[in-house]
Amino acid sequence: MTARPARPYVLLSCATSIDGYIDDATDQRLLLSNDDDLDRIDAVRASCDAIMVGAGTVRRDDPRLLVRSARRRADRAERGLPATPAKVTITARGDLDPAARFFTAGEAERVVYCATGALEKTRERVGRLADVVDAGEPVDLGAVLADLAARGVRRLMVEGGGTVHAQFLAAGLADELHLVVAPFFVGDCRAPRFVSDGRYPWHPGRRATVAEVRQIGDVVLVRYALSDRCAG
Repeated sequence: MTARPARPYVLLSCATSIDGYIDDATDQRLLLSNDDDLDRIDAVRASCDAIMVGAGTVRRDDPRLLVRSARRRADRAERGLPATPAKVTITARGDLDPAARFFTAGEAERVVYCATGALEKTRERVGRLADVVDAGEPVDLGAVLADLAARGVRRLMVEGGGTVHAQFLAAGLADELHLVVAPFFVGDCRAPRFVSDGRYPWHPGRRATVAEVRQIGDVVLVRYALSDRCAG
């Protein structure tokens, strides 16, 4: 019997402006991608076992986190997989709305990893809608990944937001990064950036490996290999 890996393969996915912002400072969601790139993202989702976002993204963007293509959903079903990957979020405070589309859209498995101090609150709010798991104080990403691996998740797609991306990168727990750059500037320091200040394993003395550069309409995809698990 082949042993399961200690943690899933972790793929980070993000779109930014030229100046590195993932949104602007308004109440309206900033569209950074285009239709062709959104279809690419849908294909990546369909190739994964679980999709993760932080609780802030659940609150701010209210994503459905579903595979949109009927053909891709049918293909997953033919392979004995759920039509759409499991949905995963992490929260430090348990401030999650049970009416959010994370919990109400689709039939996907839902898992919420929360800090120990917020466990009771989180279970009261969304315990009927998701499996709520104590992930330590503060949340331990290594423990989260080990639990996902035990659930059979071999490939995890992390779609943000910036805090979650920064945590995975700083911890050296990312294998691959898909970074899409939109052809405009935000130019507003009040807006959120891709990642915040931190100590990251990739720096001038240790450059990340560029695995692919591809133009997709008016945006550019840069795919970085961040570990030797990435085939390039």
